[in-house]
Amino acid sequence: MTDLRGRASRAGRATDLSGLEAELRRAVRGEVGFDVTSRALVTMDASNYRRVPLGVVAPADADDVAAVLEVCRARGVPVVARGGGTSIAGQATGTGVVLDFTRHMNGLISIDPDTRTAVVQPGLVLDRLQEAAAPHGLRFGPDPSTHSRCTLGGMIGNNSCGSHSVAWGTTADSVRELSVLTARGRRLRLGQDWAGAPEGLRELAEGELARLRTGFPELPRRISGYALDALLPEKGADVARSFCGSEGTLGILTEAVVRLVEAPRARALAVLGYGDESAAAEAAAGLLPLGPLTVEGMAADLVRSPAGLPKGGAWLFVETGGESAGEARARAEEIVRTADVVDAIVVTDPAAQRTLWRIREDASGTATRMADGSEAWPGWEDCAVPPVRLGAYLRDFRALLSAHGLRGTPYGHFGDGCIHVRIDFDLLTEAGVGRFRRFSEELADLVVAHGGSLSGEHGDGQARAELLPRMYGAETVRLFERAKALWDPDDLLNPGMLVRPAPLDTNLRFSALPAKPVDVAFGYPADGGDFRAAVRRCVGVAKCRTTTVTGPSVMCPSFRATGEEEHSTRGRARLLHEMLAGELITDGWRSTEVRDALDLCLSCKGCRSDCPVGVDMATYKAEFLHHHYAGRRRPAAHHSMGRLPEWLRWTARTHTAPLLNALASLRPLAAVGKRLAGIAPEREIPRLATRTFTAWWRGREPAQATGRGPAEAAGRGPAEAAGRGRVEAAGREPAEAAGRGPAEATGDLVVLWPDTFTEHLSPPVGQAAVRVLEAAGLRVTLPPTLLPRGGALGTGRPRPATALLTARRARVCCGLTYVSTGQLDRARTVLRRTLDLMEPVLRARVPVVVLEPSCAAALRTDLPELLPDDPRAAELSAAVLTFAEALERLAPHWTPPAVNRPVAGQTHCHQHAVLGDTPDRRLREAAGLTGELSGGCCGLAGNFGFEKGHFEVSKACAEDQLLPSVREAPEETLILADGFSCRTQLEQLAGVRGRHLAEVLAQALEKEAEESK
Repeated sequence: MTDLRGRASRAGRATDLSGLEAELRRAVRGEVGFDVTSRALVTMDASNYRRVPLGVVAPADADDVAAVLEVCRARGVPVVARGGGTSIAGQATGTGVVLDFTRHMNGLISIDPDTRTAVVQPGLVLDRLQEAAAPHGLRFGPDPSTHSRCTLGGMIGNNSCGSHSVAWGTTADSVRELSVLTARGRRLRLGQDWAGAPEGLRELAEGELARLRTGFPELPRRISGYALDALLPEKGADVARSFCGSEGTLGILTEAVVRLVEAPRARALAVLGYGDESAAAEAAAGLLPLGPLTVEGMAADLVRSPAGLPKGGAWLFVETGGESAGEARARAEEIVRTADVVDAIVVTDPAAQRTLWRIREDASGTATRMADGSEAWPGWEDCAVPPVRLGAYLRDFRALLSAHGLRGTPYGHFGDGCIHVRIDFDLLTEAGVGRFRRFSEELADLVVAHGGSLSGEHGDGQARAELLPRMYGAETVRLFERAKALWDPDDLLNPGMLVRPAPLDTNLRFSALPAKPVDVAFGYPADGGDFRAAVRRCVGVAKCRTTTVTGPSVMCPSFRATGEEEHSTRGRARLLHEMLAGELITDGWRSTEVRDALDLCLSCKGCRSDCPVGVDMATYKAEFLHHHYAGRRRPAAHHSMGRLPEWLRWTARTHTAPLLNALASLRPLAAVGKRLAGIAPEREIPRLATRTFTAWWRGREPAQATGRGPAEAAGRGPAEAAGRGRVEAAGREPAEAAGRGPAEATGDLVVLWPDTFTEHLSPPVGQAAVRVLEAAGLRVTLPPTLLPRGGALGTGRPRPATALLTARRARVCCGLTYVSTGQLDRARTVLRRTLDLMEPVLRARVPVVVLEPSCAAALRTDLPELLPDDPRAAELSAAVLTFAEALERLAPHWTPPAVNRPVAGQTHCHQHAVLGDTPDRRLREAAGLTGELSGGCCGLAGNFGFEKGHFEVSKACAEDQLLPSVREAPEETLILADGFSCRTQLEQLAGVRGRHLAEVLAQALEKEAEESK
């Protein structure tokens, strides 16, 4: 009977949902999404909380907003306004209808430089306003670290601040007028002198003047509660200012007139080093009389690399402005002289300043991991106290952490007395959640004892609203409830926030996850082997939603191409979270919603480095595809391109490359072939090399093969050569190599990895690399190709004399194409065979040079994570060097030929994300190659851009940075592209030939040789 009632209840709810959706679709012109994906994407913001909405509406205009409110009011359905979804207290989540303002109501209506004002819609991203204001010498004052994706509506809802608040205040200080819709459909224009006040608000305020004058702490970052004191007559009875920070509980913002400030013509950044964060905090208030633009603080625990920072255990980032660079620098130097510091630097170069500021801005994500890699969470993210009390407060805060056995690293707006901190709460167990509550209650009391505010920037939401009586007292909180009732008598707007709040320890997003780990293929070493912990990495700071990229950043190319949340790293992580939760997405690994969201992930690995918390969506995608297609029919592209190494080796063995090239040149046949193989019809099939790189290697004259041993010179091939000499000797006495680096242990011998692309599609790259490596004094050989019938010896002993007689031919492979298509069982088989082949190389500790960045990245990361229990995997990973790394480490005294040409192109996304490009930069500089390579992803990304249905996104990714940089380059510019995919994309979309750095250097060597004759 109980089950029948439950089924009837669910059926009734489904009918109600269907009716609500249908009515909304009739009423609005914008999008209405009640599907699983739309709902799953907004279950969370950047907080600890999760709520499942009924549906999502992206209103086209204010009339749509009014229509939604009318429909929802009639049905008693709550409405929650949402911008960028970066709120940290849970106020951007709800159980009713979520209004997404980022799709349509995201415009800049006008800018008036004379009055220094702008008219904006709520979904406008802050950076877009800053870009439009900059030509007029203006800017919007508040600038949270999420400026590249947070919206003006969200900033007004939370009364956001940012790093420049010591100079330009909070968002409330920058608001002139607000256009608002109340829950009952009234359109109000809020401003000063009671403009737009709902009926009864003036009477309420005038009846509580004493409380409004004495019951609200005076400090620069008091964000908690409603700002009812802004209604005081001496403060201009400013209804718009009072509305700021109301977290969408009073009305729905549809338009805002905001004040702009004059931007300094020049800026300087003083970075001051202190012993610890308490010392930095105590010094911050003393710098305020000098008129800085920022006084930001952070400790060493939050810095991935201290490069560029002065000595110290904590730093203050103090920015100054002026009419000239000299004036700004003089002010910064005055601050350095005034401050009692361990060390300090003053930076005036804008690029160097941006690099330093990125360190501070990424702290919001970096702080979600402790120094030992354990998880840390928001919840007490932004308490604020009077700046002069910050040092004392931090000491008491540290003591309270210790008393509860917790850890956290403060950072933030020290000049305003506001700190951010993520704490290693255990939010997965009942005992841990209990401690979270007790700590929260005691910390609230501590903040109040120091005269502070529970929230200093991000609002109260669910995280702190329950504790507001401790800050304001019961009577003032009842005043908040009365104000809410005047604006929203039906409690329709964001219920459970600010007044009559949900308990702070309910609706926790972690409680929905399964209690036990799920079976996975990858090792996830940074997450304790737990896929749940890997998915939990995404805390919602949404750096992946940045629409414009400067510098070498990559993440997230598919979001920039589509603008859709489900194609951002955060969106995909949210869907994976809901897949594990099993409430919305009920079919687990078989989910079509998750599959479709991951379909446009390029596996560029940009998030692995650019995401502040190191989300690795490429790995998660491979994991999902592995489970999704287990025992099921795979797409044709998984067979045609996922198994590309097998097809190309078969082509080489049968010598059919000329025939296949001829067939591919016949358009009707090519079209049929592409359709059968799942290849995009817009793509041209790359031509296969008629002579592989290995065939070229074997055909070299013995005198030229400086790296070959006697066996190879006799025509026996690279396998025998790699098994002789120093390589084989190392197997006899492993202890000899102990404690030595690759160069020291092996002299000048290197193994050049014949990756699939170099071997079969671009042998000239491998040939060029051999010429350059040999010119640098290195001896080059290729990996072994003979595998004993019983597998590798695996003992570290000399190979028996009969081993080669019974061996079979095999080729090394990084497994990349299998990994990217989720064929992980096959990938492991291929990688184990590769390790068997490479055993003599690993025993000899010979460096392995890999020319294709994606293959090098696969060997560095995917290999040890897929085979975590095989020690050889870690050994091969550590042996891998890029082309530039090999020259820098193994031939440090070699001088490359002088090319003296400008370059353009793109740093390979895997190079940026996994390998690093510092050696490449130094090598280019040494060769006289000038200019910077762009960031982003080329969009081809291995098999991605060739798959049917991906062409338009692939092209859009290329147009983001790569193609514009090439088009804008001077005629004499060399186009560098170390990846085969990048070169193919350039050729097919721009008709431009990109070259590997090895090709450029080899050509310069040949030119030098000719000139010396």
